[in-house]
Amino acid sequence: MGDPASIGPEITVKALLRPSLYEMCRPVVAGDLAIMEETVSRMGADIKLRGIKRVEDGAFCFGTIDVLEVTGLGKGRIVPGQMSREAGDASFRYVEKVIELALAGKIDATVTNAISKEAVNLAGHFYSGHTEIYAEKTHAGHYAMMLVYNGLRVIHISTHVSLREACSRVKKERVLEVIRLADRTMAELGIARPAIGVAGLNPHSGEHGMFGREEITEIIPAVEAAKKEGIRAEGPVPPDTVFSKALGGWYDIVVAMYHDQGHIPLKVKGFVYSREEEKWQAVEGVNITLGLPVIRTSVDHGTAFDQAGMGTASERSLVNAIEYAVKMAKGNK
Repeated sequence: MGDPASIGPEITVKALLRPSLYEMCRPVVAGDLAIMEETVSRMGADIKLRGIKRVEDGAFCFGTIDVLEVTGLGKGRIVPGQMSREAGDASFRYVEKVIELALAGKIDATVTNAISKEAVNLAGHFYSGHTEIYAEKTHAGHYAMMLVYNGLRVIHISTHVSLREACSRVKKERVLEVIRLADRTMAELGIARPAIGVAGLNPHSGEHGMFGREEITEIIPAVEAAKKEGIRAEGPVPPDTVFSKALGGWYDIVVAMYHDQGHIPLKVKGFVYSREEEKWQAVEGVNITLGLPVIRTSVDHGTAFDQAGMGTASERSLVNAIEYAVKMAKGNK
């Protein structure tokens, strides 16, 4: 459900008003029934809610949303749009619960709405995001974040660290590990022998050492090692052109060296704001954590506290995340 004070409950309701989702999977919402009841009432949505204690008790029937009660938050406890310690704790508990269910084989995939990192930390859970929660709770040693918008796919060497630290994390072993994850994931999604563009770290990919030597000492050796394994990797490709090439069909996925290098081009394409209408026309994209023993996809946007409770948030990113989770679950089977 995401942070209960965010747009998460609202877009969850909007997504599950689509019959097509029930045709592809059996959705259950991990959250709190009272929060969902307040959301449905505020929206005036024509849908029923059904609280359950176990996943196997779900009806999985269009027209009724099965809500797995996690923390027991009562009505009136959370104010839409207001960050709080209580909301942060609840959102963390929802994530913890679905990981537990996935590891136990009770569910086939998990899809997360946005959480407030600040609220989660206020509640005493010291993580920098979903990815780190999943990695610790699943004991994953090798993992990476992938973003998807239509045909543009980006996987990251590092994410939620300072730019200074991100540069220090560009090491041959990590770059090769992420290239391998990219290759394996594309195969699972039905793309055999994908073309992988590996971005450089520095301007012009270092210009043969003039602007930095990470390409020479770390990235090129990783790309060459991947090629010896039969992986179609190319790089380092200058960061200012690699994404245009990917959009043009040169690459099936791009390996980005740090958070903003990969996030900015994808969000420029997927996030569209209308100055005339003064609203977002599209906020789309899917966040997928690779290398975990469970499937995790997510919306590629934040809590949007400024829109919470207004009924204006778009569910498109959540729908995309659910569709990707289903695709990956089928691929695993």
